[in-house]
Amino acid sequence: MKILVAGGAGYIGSCCTEYLLDRGHEVVVFDALLKGHRDAVDPRATFLLGHLGDPAAVTAAVAAHRPEGIIHFAAFIEVGESMQDPGKYFRNNVACGINLLDAAVAHGVRKVVFSSTAAVYGMPRTIPIPESEPTRPVNAYGESKLIFERMLAWYGTIHGLQSAALRYFNAAGATERCGEDHDPESHLIPIVMQVAEGKRDRVRIFGTDYPTPDGTCIRDYIHVTDLAQAHLLALDSEECGSFNLGSGTGHSVRDIIDTVREVTGHPVPVLEAERRPGDPPRLISDSTRARQVLGWHPEHDSIGDIVESAWRWRRRFPDGYRK
Repeated sequence: MKILVAGGAGYIGSCCTEYLLDRGHEVVVFDALLKGHRDAVDPRATFLLGHLGDPAAVTAAVAAHRPEGIIHFAAFIEVGESMQDPGKYFRNNVACGINLLDAAVAHGVRKVVFSSTAAVYGMPRTIPIPESEPTRPVNAYGESKLIFERMLAWYGTIHGLQSAALRYFNAAGATERCGEDHDPESHLIPIVMQVAEGKRDRVRIFGTDYPTPDGTCIRDYIHVTDLAQAHLLALDSEECGSFNLGSGTGHSVRDIIDTVREVTGHPVPVLEAERRPGDPPRLISDSTRARQVLGWHPEHDSIGDIVESAWRWRRRFPDGYRK
């Protein structure tokens, strides 16, 4: 299958590109390199430098390569930034995506698989979280993703464009060649590893009085290659709609810090801080629908294995993709 991966130079996009190529698919990566890295793109893929905000460039890419499917990763992801500059998030994550959908409709793309987020649920009432949980985002990032999900549904109703929205919980881990390299870094596992590497003095724990066993927030971590597997399954399937992607198991902030200490063999000093506004105590996925409908079977169940894969990549690329 020929697949266009928008945002394929980013963390999850590059890992997914590698996964697709390893399984014999032809991949075209379309990326503006605003947040991604050119060196993250597998050399077997065709790379096109372009921004989704440029309708002519998007249309030309889809017209020239005629993909059967599109996987859309090209979004800004920083929750805090989205609450300081919501316009940036609605322009990039919503408005620019319209160009991609219009090009898909105009050139006969069968299906779009969208990289969405558990942030669409906001402060959930049901744990583990099913897809039937009401969507009430509490930040502009989550709202921008939810708006795009709704756009996908309307393009399906009006134009017949098939789509699936994959709601990630916490992506983590690495492949042998692709890993997590954000600037600035905001995800817990790489931040804790930066402390183990001596690149940060300590890791801050935001809130130690939550109603959880150790008082810190609990999150659901899923290996990035298991996410890639789900994208390919969703693209192959005739099923549409939203699918949660998570392990169904929660790990606290302290669990992650202890696991990094064990895997790396390095000390990780901590600084306990006040809670951050809007952090739910627990976010754990009910991924039953993805497992039953798509046939998704994650291969990395252990948080230790996930952390070890990320640490191996960091040892190989101590400065990330920056030379």
